[in-house]
Amino acid sequence: MLRGMETTAMHIANGIVDGPVSAVFAVLAVAALAFCVRKARNDLDERLAPMAGLVAAFIFAVQMLNFQVLPGVSGHLLGGTLAVILVGPWVGALCVATVLIVQCLLFADGGLTALGLNITNMALLGTAAGYLLVAGLLRVLPRNARGLAATAFIASVVSVVVASQGFVLEYALGGTTELSLPWVSGTMAGVHVLIGIGEGLIAATTVATVARVRPDLVYALRRFRKQASVEVNA
Repeated sequence: MLRGMETTAMHIANGIVDGPVSAVFAVLAVAALAFCVRKARNDLDERLAPMAGLVAAFIFAVQMLNFQVLPGVSGHLLGGTLAVILVGPWVGALCVATVLIVQCLLFADGGLTALGLNITNMALLGTAAGYLLVAGLLRVLPRNARGLAATAFIASVVSVVVASQGFVLEYALGGTTELSLPWVSGTMAGVHVLIGIGEGLIAATTVATVARVRPDLVYALRRFRKQASVEVNA
């Protein structure tokens, strides 16, 4: 989610959060991703597998768009809500995590010691917040392209802000510089609301287009229409 503007590295770089806190979040990220792999096996089929590859490629592309947040630090689009709408929470989290790992190892985007921090914020917190909002909103909004677009927009804005506050928590636990925590939190939230609006517009347009052309490829529509049918028949 962050990068030092003086380098080409994206996301949280090495040294922004100290070693012990980074190690704790690395363990947390590994455990959470292992759980996602286990759950994702139940979702993957001939439709979802190729869609997951397309979603990961799209997220990789949109994360290249960066916006300055603090002096020496920038934020970028995340893609977590888009992922959970199209491929579900478990596969979506794995898509985002895969992008982060590839960016870190092949392009030096984000510090290696901070990989667990970045995965926690963007692949776990961002997608979890997005999915919870999608699940709630699709209970009250129409389950069609228009309702899905509104859902994607709202969930994107909130999930991006939630992910940005994940960094604030990590910085509070192990930040290596002396910055005012309320200032960091407020600045991150304020700028990421704007980033979230941009992401929301992209996500809304994308999922609405897919829903109109191939609604069977949209995980959220399949999942919640099936759930509603079960509730009616119960």
